[in-house]
Amino acid sequence: MEFIRKVDMHTHTDNSPDGVHSTMYMCEQAQMHGLRAVAFTDHCEVDAYYRDNYDKSTVQAYFEVAKARTVYSGRLLILEGIELGQAPYDIELAEKIISLYHYDIVIGSIHNLRGKEDFWTLPCTQEDVVPLLTEYFDEIENLVDWGKFDTLAHLTYPLRYMVGEHGLKVNLSHFSQKIDAILIKLASAGKALEINTSGLRQPIGRTLPDVDIVRRFRELGGEYITVGSDAHQANDIGAGIERGMEIALECGFENVTIFQNRAPVLIPIE
Repeated sequence: MEFIRKVDMHTHTDNSPDGVHSTMYMCEQAQMHGLRAVAFTDHCEVDAYYRDNYDKSTVQAYFEVAKARTVYSGRLLILEGIELGQAPYDIELAEKIISLYHYDIVIGSIHNLRGKEDFWTLPCTQEDVVPLLTEYFDEIENLVDWGKFDTLAHLTYPLRYMVGEHGLKVNLSHFSQKIDAILIKLASAGKALEINTSGLRQPIGRTLPDVDIVRRFRELGGEYITVGSDAHQANDIGAGIERGMEIALECGFENVTIFQNRAPVLIPIE
């Protein structure tokens, strides 16, 4: 299925530590990939804000996107965003960060547990799966309870590495009550759930979260879905977006969502 309104709400430039290409080059590639709108949501990890110089990189990211908006005006809708990691670990600082600039979209995420490394570098065995995921979903619930974000990123993020990289067995039915509680709170607060398509081009081979959780979000009253490639280089911008839109449609959503001035805007899936 080919969609005429492709939008990518989760991308990273070289203003993220793991990003590769400049904002301008990412914009050029977004146009070439047929995107109508793109949000640049460079990383800002609250628990490493000063240590890893996010206090400086977020400034650079914001003003580069502002420049790109001027250059691409009328050709590509460019949205100012930020991916705010680990907000519950320092709520006062998290709220300060998102008050500094006028963002269109704030993505909420958890990349690491307190005192631990990001899941992508965290050693993990089969015996670690249940305790790590229990703590992870508790932190996701803390994030949703805080709630000062617009869309919840890659809800099943640890599986990208537990399953995709380490080949471990994960039975999410063990966490179904916790996941339902998160989805109910997300829906009742009017927040969006992200379909992160990065897993489609990684060993795990599926979106984060996958179809079952997206469908469950709809069943529990979820109204807003964002779709993001989580691109960290220009070749990946827009990657998997059409499949993400298909999943949204299959799960009962007639629209995907973009955010402008922190307000949801529905884009019909057509």
